[in-house]
Amino acid sequence: MMWEYAIQLLASFLAVTVVLTLHEFAHAFVAYRCGDPTPKWNGRLSLNPLRHFDITGLLCFAFVGFGWARPVPINPNNFKRYRLGLGLTASAGIIMNYISAFLLYPLALVVINYMPDVVFLTDFLTMLTALLYSYSLSFCVFNLLPLYPLDGFRIVDAVNKRRGKVYRFLRDYGQMILFGLILESFICRTFVRIGVSQMAWFDILGWIMQFATKYVGFPILAFWGLIFGMPIGELWGLLLW
Repeated sequence: MMWEYAIQLLASFLAVTVVLTLHEFAHAFVAYRCGDPTPKWNGRLSLNPLRHFDITGLLCFAFVGFGWARPVPINPNNFKRYRLGLGLTASAGIIMNYISAFLLYPLALVVINYMPDVVFLTDFLTMLTALLYSYSLSFCVFNLLPLYPLDGFRIVDAVNKRRGKVYRFLRDYGQMILFGLILESFICRTFVRIGVSQMAWFDILGWIMQFATKYVGFPILAFWGLIFGMPIGELWGLLLW
């Protein structure tokens, strides 16, 4: 139904806004703490989403489930310890997303299990909290891919002093590969929506999403399952659609 799609789209947009903002703020904050004032000078040491948005990345995230924000500008030469600062800054967003998923998961459980049934509002909050959790995890894993300009490539750049053929390939063609993967995922999901369910098997980024929400998120499910007294088997599919 139209209203269900509208609720899903709004919840997805808001979840993306929160996840991307926290991710980029973490980069800016850690870079600043490591001695680089560049993020602050560029207005990125902020929780204002408008400071971080990239329209193309935002739309990709809202419609496909994967996307990006504007990279935080840094000057590694300002770091007190060059490689340490570079590595911490690159990994800050990923760590922030995992912490966010950990803290948001119990909120989703509360909404799903204890929220009174209010027309539209319950569906919206259920969708929103579930997407906040799953987007945080998927963005965490997505950014670990060693493709420029993702954080995974920047981590490789920080810890690897050698600049061989593989490094140059990931740097020069990473963005093209990334766009190709997102386009492929969008095409697969479009076919699934019109009834060709077999196309889900070819959705590469979709498999990454499932890996993120199931296996990388297992410690989160295990911890909160103990707190709420819920078995892991019951939690597996609770927030996944």
